[in-house]
Amino acid sequence: MVSSDSELQRPLIGLTTYLQRAQTGVWDVQAAFLPEVYFAAVEKAGGIPVLLPPQPVEGGVAEQVLSRLDGLIIAGGLDVDAARYGATAHPENDRPSPLRDDWDDALLTAAITAEVPFLAICRGIQVLNVLRGGTLHQHLPEVVGDDRFRAGNGEFAVNEVRVQPESRIAAVIGEGSHAVQSYHHQAIDAVGSGLRVTAQSDDGIVQAVELEDVPFGVGVQWHPEQDAEEDARLFEGLVEAARSYRKLHA
Repeated sequence: MVSSDSELQRPLIGLTTYLQRAQTGVWDVQAAFLPEVYFAAVEKAGGIPVLLPPQPVEGGVAEQVLSRLDGLIIAGGLDVDAARYGATAHPENDRPSPLRDDWDDALLTAAITAEVPFLAICRGIQVLNVLRGGTLHQHLPEVVGDDRFRAGNGEFAVNEVRVQPESRIAAVIGEGSHAVQSYHHQAIDAVGSGLRVTAQSDDGIVQAVELEDVPFGVGVQWHPEQDAEEDARLFEGLVEAARSYRKLHA
């Protein structure tokens, strides 16, 4: 049997990016960028990465973008604006980026509506939770008593998370305990509507959620792209779901 063109083509996976000051050579400019480990993980998993810089969302831009993609990754980055979940910003919070918050919200909303498979990483899981009406712990050292989730100076902390059985993430990486790499000072507090908690650390901090009414909607608080050279299973799970979505909508 001869495979169709749609079956042979790799799925297109959109990845959100930073938009902030960047320095390279003689240039010191505002730039959209994303660490290579993210899109290298997508390539390793069999997808084609497409970077999605923050931009105004008027005129259905996010919906137009999603109509050309087979999967979506909401990548890590700066803190979500606390005003979006009705809170006053903690002194340790990053300066808000309304453009990126709006862009990520619009992309996720469009993905959920169209059932485009998505993986939300670190900041991404927080964006997802706030979008669904949830709230965040704004500074985890005040909750757990130390900096176990963010060592600082660009060094990722290693933490244990326990994945719940009979969950999408368990089907991808296995249930039980996993050592993961973390770099965050915020996390989910009140869980948003329609989200199921599917992994936690021993201190009770939410480490993964899933949106149960879509085929593949997973958020993780850790950074799987940091381990993707050895273990790309989460990205493979997303790409496989994107491949099924592409075939269904060809």
